[in-house]
Amino acid sequence: MTKRQEQALKTKEKILKEAAKMVAENGVDNLNVDALTERCEVAKGTFYTYFKHKEDIVFEICRDLFAQIEERMQQMTGKNIVEKLSYYFDEFMKEVERYGVNITRAWIRGVIDPKNAPENFDSKKWQYDVEMLENILKNAVKDKELKKNTPVELLTHIIISQLYGMMTVWCMSDCEFEPKEWTKKFCDVQLKAILEKYLV
Repeated sequence: MTKRQEQALKTKEKILKEAAKMVAENGVDNLNVDALTERCEVAKGTFYTYFKHKEDIVFEICRDLFAQIEERMQQMTGKNIVEKLSYYFDEFMKEVERYGVNITRAWIRGVIDPKNAPENFDSKKWQYDVEMLENILKNAVKDKELKKNTPVELLTHIIISQLYGMMTVWCMSDCEFEPKEWTKKFCDVQLKAILEKYLV
């Protein structure tokens, strides 16, 4: 990597980091590109070098966060797959709640009708989450935490449907439904039952 490329990467990371702080403070709808670039001490054009729309930066932050959670989960030792997935889902919902209902509604808008999603919505978020969970389960089979005959694709869709269902109900209930609380109940009751016959 050249010095120029390194500098460009640092600039992009700085923008992502500051944007994450601003979203946590004020929500997605109030993320202002002018304020963000001023805070980062970069030109407004620099922002558009890396991102087409402000929504793009939000979705990149989120994907990166969930990738980090998955990486931490894979590094856990002395834990079985149920405990690892429980950690992953707990951290997943913690981030969902931290960023707030507006970003969750944006995700859902993009995935509910992906063919008709506006250009600046992350219409592939569902696919991204499915692939991440499917890889976690495939690695568990490879690492002999789950049996070879584990129906990975089926379990992936059952589990991810539960997670997305909880996020959707949170949005529909105007935040009265507590996703983190219900994720814990799901992990304690359903997740164990779903995976039990496939555990090695």
